[in-house]
Amino acid sequence: MAELLHGEYKVPGGKLVAVDLQADDGLLAQVRVSGDFFLDPDEALEVIDGALEGLSTATAVGELTAHIEEALGRARTEALLPRPVTMAGFDARAVAMAVRRALGHATGWGDHTFTYLDPGPLDPAMHAALDEVLGRELAAGRRGPTLRFWEWENPAVVIGSFQSLRNEIDAEAAERYGVQVVRRISGGGAMFMEAGNCITFSLVVPESLVDGLSYEQSYAFLDEWVLAALGGVGVTASYAGLNDIASPAGKIAGAAQKRFIGGAVLHHVTMAYDIDADKMLQVLRIGREKLSDKGTKSANKRVDPVRSQTRMTRAEVMAAFLETFRRLYTVVDGQLTDDEIARGEDLVRTKFANPEWTARVP
Repeated sequence: MAELLHGEYKVPGGKLVAVDLQADDGLLAQVRVSGDFFLDPDEALEVIDGALEGLSTATAVGELTAHIEEALGRARTEALLPRPVTMAGFDARAVAMAVRRALGHATGWGDHTFTYLDPGPLDPAMHAALDEVLGRELAAGRRGPTLRFWEWENPAVVIGSFQSLRNEIDAEAAERYGVQVVRRISGGGAMFMEAGNCITFSLVVPESLVDGLSYEQSYAFLDEWVLAALGGVGVTASYAGLNDIASPAGKIAGAAQKRFIGGAVLHHVTMAYDIDADKMLQVLRIGREKLSDKGTKSANKRVDPVRSQTRMTRAEVMAAFLETFRRLYTVVDGQLTDDEIARGEDLVRTKFANPEWTARVP
């Protein structure tokens, strides 16, 4: 007899969906959906169970969702259900997510232990290199998921993997202010970084954690804890667009991702704590209108949505963020290995501090 498998999915802001099933010769069998959700009419639950029977265990979330929705629509059309189906607190996709978790294809936050790394101040190019090293280490199965905050001393602009160097950076101004230019491996926009003026973290997770989520959904999902942390320091924030975190006062942060072959996701976020807007406008080739969503209307003011809204020091905000992450998830303290540091240093030399990589999109 095949082993009974169990999976659960908590709908953000909704209810818990649980699925018990067997994987019989690569097919779903004995599927039973349950949870604290609301469903009407009662007969719809049996239709949902039946829609999943016999499907391949490799079926993706989107296809599982479609099978459930089609089965419910067909049952209503054929008068097998007495009235239209109402699903409150969950939907067909939530059931599909629970199925994937039961099969081990998808995981939840609680399935992982995160290692918090605090290597101290590093050159920005080394931080970019460690993003690649830690992502590849997780994809290769040599390390679990990690969280670390960036600390650095020398000013830098970190540009997205696909941005044009000449279009983004005023080379003369960067040289005048001693601003280092680093190209990272993830997409997104430029990050103007002086020591103490922003809060940046890198989160490396297994791809199973975002299984079944679109790119847009994965950004919001991986930053749910950030919104909770901001709320804890008095900032009401929400996701805006694909990768921005905003408050009623304007944009607070932007996120970026990189996915690695083998099943790892790098997700990092930069928040404006207290940026010199005048200097940023000289180094970055951006218009003043772009500052309007970053908490300031004048280039002579500072971009300081986190500082002004929390009235806390940068260190206090970061400590509060880490406390929130520890409260929500299982976290242990760790450190970089000698091999990881060596590989990072090699990548700095051969890639992240190499003019060819920096100007790969001229």
